[in-house]
Amino acid sequence: MTSTRQIPHPSRAQAIMRADNRHHIHQAAQRRHELTRSKAIAALRQLESRGSPVTFESVAAEARVSRSWLYTQPNLRDEIIRLRAQHRPNRPPARTRDRASTDSLHTRLAIAHNRIRALTEENASLRYQLALALGHTRKNQANPAHAPSVTASTR
Repeated sequence: MTSTRQIPHPSRAQAIMRADNRHHIHQAAQRRHELTRSKAIAALRQLESRGSPVTFESVAAEARVSRSWLYTQPNLRDEIIRLRAQHRPNRPPARTRDRASTDSLHTRLAIAHNRIRALTEENASLRYQLALALGHTRKNQANPAHAPSVTASTR
C-alpha cells in the first residue's frame, strides 16, 4: 500500500510572524539621503572654490546626483540659484549699430501692414469665388436637367 502525505492547505498553514523591520529601512533611507545631501553640498563648495559656474547641471554632475533631486531640496536649490546669480556676468547692452533704427522698424512695420492688407484682399476674393462655385453646385444638384453635359461638340 502506498502512503500519501497530505500537504496542508495554504489557508490552514500556520502564519509566520515576521519582525517589524520598518525602522531599519527608514534609517537606511535617512542615511542615504544625508550622504547624497553631503555629496551635493561638497560639490557646491568645490565648484564655488574653483570659480566654476554653479548651475544645477554642474552640481549634479560633480556630486553624481540627479538634477531633479537637487530641485526637490529647497535649501540646496536656493543656494544654487544664489551662487548662479553671483557668477553670472552682467551682459553689456547691445551696441548701437547692432540695434535696429527707428526708421528701419517703421519700414518693416509698413511692409508687414501692406502684406496683411494684400492677403486680406486675396482672402476676400477667394471666399467670393468659393461662394459662387458652391452656388453653381447647389443649383446643378437641385435641377440636374439644367446641368451642363459633356458632349462631343464641347470637348
